[in-house]
Amino acid sequence: MSEDLYAKLRDAVVSYDVDAVVKYANEVIAKGLDPLEAIEKGLAVGARIIGDKFDRLEIYLAELIMAADAIKAGLDILLPAIPKGVVSRRGVVVIGTAQGDIHEIGKNIVAALLKAYGFDVYDLGVDVPPLRFIEKAEEVKADIIAISALMTSTIIGQRDVIEYLKALGKRDKYIVMVGGGPVTREWAEEIGADGWAETASEAVQVALTLKERR
Repeated sequence: MSEDLYAKLRDAVVSYDVDAVVKYANEVIAKGLDPLEAIEKGLAVGARIIGDKFDRLEIYLAELIMAADAIKAGLDILLPAIPKGVVSRRGVVVIGTAQGDIHEIGKNIVAALLKAYGFDVYDLGVDVPPLRFIEKAEEVKADIIAISALMTSTIIGQRDVIEYLKALGKRDKYIVMVGGGPVTREWAEEIGADGWAETASEAVQVALTLKERR
């Protein structure tokens, strides 16, 4: 039953149907299902499908924005339903999309899941200059800097953040994670990132593992 409901959430996102997302998210709560699981198996899967469609030029920016609105509507219902005390404070994350990149659906899902798992998350939004990541990390005493990029032309922004950290003598101060459609493990290793993840759920697990090792 739960898997069917999560599939409906996923399909509602892919159909840009805000009302349906709200309906099924409320059903998750009413039936006593796990809101975290609903995010991971419903909204996050839908977000990944939408991102793939956009990358293949099957949909355009307007549809991307509509899907983002649907996901936000679901998160607004599911995140507050996570029982307090289920997670403890894990650390502080500064997250954003690399300079020149305006994609945010995947980044928003990762940010939401990190919050759900106990991280304090500061979301800088999209098109974030490299130094802005570092300035915010210094300001909030972050543990992790997470940089998303959804275009091959903008992944260089992930490398730039790391290079600026090195130049400022602050590289060892922060865990740096990267992700996004064109981002690979090989790229993460090449630029010296500490972690890489292919999906939002994996990103949370990588963040938890890296934080525990510090």
